[in-house]
Amino acid sequence: MKVTSPIGQVEASATHVPELKTQRRELRRSTGLTLSIASPVVLLLLWELCSRSGVVDARFFPPPSGVLLALVQGLGGAELWGHIGISLSRIVIGFLIGGIPAVLLGLAMGLSPVVRAILQPLVNATFPIPKLAILPLFILIFGLGEASKYMVLAVAVFFIVLVNTAAGVRAIDRTQLEVGSSFGAGTRMMFFDIALPGALPFILSGLKLGMNVALLVIVAVEFTGASSGIGYLIWNSWQVFKVEQMYVGLVVTALFGFGFAGLFALLERLLMPWKRH
Repeated sequence: MKVTSPIGQVEASATHVPELKTQRRELRRSTGLTLSIASPVVLLLLWELCSRSGVVDARFFPPPSGVLLALVQGLGGAELWGHIGISLSRIVIGFLIGGIPAVLLGLAMGLSPVVRAILQPLVNATFPIPKLAILPLFILIFGLGEASKYMVLAVAVFFIVLVNTAAGVRAIDRTQLEVGSSFGAGTRMMFFDIALPGALPFILSGLKLGMNVALLVIVAVEFTGASSGIGYLIWNSWQVFKVEQMYVGLVVTALFGFGFAGLFALLERLLMPWKRH
């Protein structure tokens, strides 16, 4: 009769522990993925059934199949692509105009008490102002062209990125900054070799929030101050009661958000590979 020693049993059970953990992790991951896919599919099916059966008014809530058909037809023509291209260009240009200076000033505010003392009261006073409220002012300054739209987007992005960047620098362990100063690190090295990598998680969070706000602002700006773009498409479709076309604009806006979220996730994996572990 074969007798297994207690030591052998312990070793065998120890080898199975990592396998069990891996299996549970994979099960949780697959379950989460299944639920993430199933929840919107179930919601769309319920919407389709309610619209087809008359539970909800199809004039205001057309079935998703009809919206999808209108989207496919729109993508087959030049008009929808024109609105998409114009809105994307406005978002990207406004985001860059507001985001890049915000990162630089946020690093300066986090590193320098003097800069922080100068800028913090201004930020506290102007940050709560609704960004759409300054659109008439920018139209007076820059006219009805693209510049006013870029500047509204830039201001909306600027404050969020600035506050997050400054908070990220101040969250860095002060020992790292003191070591850099002790070894004679110059301003450029303190900015880009110490403060920027240390505050990078906060900066990326601020950029993601800024992009979300930019999507909200661009649609609102194009409602009233534009004759093109996705916001204009939504507003014009509502005015002429093309409800399915209006939903197409909403779907495209959601796809913008989904695409930018994936882009920032990719950027996060590239710039912070240690977070994958």
